[in-house]
Amino acid sequence: MPPVTAHETAAHNASACRASRHTRVQHLITADEASLTELGTLLATLPICSTGRIFIEIPDASWISDIAAPSRMVVTWLDRSRRSGAPGTGRGCAPGEALTRAVRAWAGEMLCVDDDQTRIHLLGGYLGTADILDHLVGLGVPAESVHTPAQYGLSTVR
Repeated sequence: MPPVTAHETAAHNASACRASRHTRVQHLITADEASLTELGTLLATLPICSTGRIFIEIPDASWISDIAAPSRMVVTWLDRSRRSGAPGTGRGCAPGEALTRAVRAWAGEMLCVDDDQTRIHLLGGYLGTADILDHLVGLGVPAESVHTPAQYGLSTVR
């Protein structure tokens, strides 16, 4: 996770965040059941005025819990046990598959590639993260601007 700069700290105080002309940074954040701790840490560092989507893929509904996210962010839980796998296969949803589908749909509708105000953090498992990164790069998002777990070696930003 990149350090917060002095400029970002100054720009995101409570007064600035309430101002109508304040630039709000949009976030796309993904996680799975194995990265919930990292997700909590990341969310704790975001300014209260952050907007965007958080997609969390989990094995079943028993994993759903309260997430402390900025109020302008939408949290979507993706329960694999209630989703199908690849169309026509009759298989269940594999790890990373629901996350990949959700992010592809979101990016197709909401992501503006020319907008440098979108921050992307992919915290899920390797397969889903790699698929999502490939899709975003295919849309024109520079791979080096996407934050991924260092152990995956997928992008240069950590």
